[in-house]
Amino acid sequence: MYISDILKSKKLTVSFEVFPPKKTEMFADVRKAVADLSALKPDFISVTYGAGGGTSAHTADISAEIQNVHNITALSHLTCVASTKAEIENLTANLRSKGIENILAMRGDIPEGVADFPNPKHYRYACELIMQLKSMGGFCIGGACYPEGHVECPSAEQDLINLKNKVDTGCDFLISQLFFDNEKYLDFLDRCTAKGINVPIMAGVMPVQNAKQIKRMCAMSGATLPPKFMRMVERYQDDAPSLLQAGIAYATDQIVDLITAGVHGVHIYTMNKPVIAGTIMKNISGLI
Repeated sequence: MYISDILKSKKLTVSFEVFPPKKTEMFADVRKAVADLSALKPDFISVTYGAGGGTSAHTADISAEIQNVHNITALSHLTCVASTKAEIENLTANLRSKGIENILAMRGDIPEGVADFPNPKHYRYACELIMQLKSMGGFCIGGACYPEGHVECPSAEQDLINLKNKVDTGCDFLISQLFFDNEKYLDFLDRCTAKGINVPIMAGVMPVQNAKQIKRMCAMSGATLPPKFMRMVERYQDDAPSLLQAGIAYATDQIVDLITAGVHGVHIYTMNKPVIAGTIMKNISGLI
């Protein structure tokens, strides 16, 4: 099923993100996590492509298992910067052969040591990949958005212009980068509306598990850490079980507030941890 159709049929969606195994011997662990997450009955599950395309070989297989074994709609990530146009064509053909209809189209991180980017063999921007996927037909296409602006973009306004271009090129829906300040996200939605960006936008929420990991990811994504969040991290950063419990509570509060504000959907970055997703789903069960 197209995710655009799911979004039309439901007032609110709750979805998960998982990542494929970095090593083949870890495949069984990921499959178990996927099975447990699928049992929670999210509206869909997305599967990441991996930094620099490093785990891309497993993305299609995990996506197919989610959809064909567990009967949950799968969203397969596809980044274009680490693959040639010919490789992208082969990857999309593989997804199509497995029955995958939904693709999250992104540029991706430029691989370290690549001196000749951009070059004619690669797509330079996500909008170029989106345009190609749209021309192929048969795919529902999602895109990424950044509530506080992409770290490589010179201004939030320019980032919004780039996002409008993605949507005009053929994006059917958007999923946001993680954030910890709901007011910044809601302000971003208002700015999107003013810019004429009218596709559904899902809020990306990441429950904190590891203080160093969150600080690193925020540095990479540009997300700010509000004082309330920082007090929590600093209080429990050396107490992993307590930090996990507090992180789930913080994410739950975020999601409740977002639901109250009328968001289209919530996309939970599960880090392949069913217990985290399961606890949050239980916490918000009366609201969805």
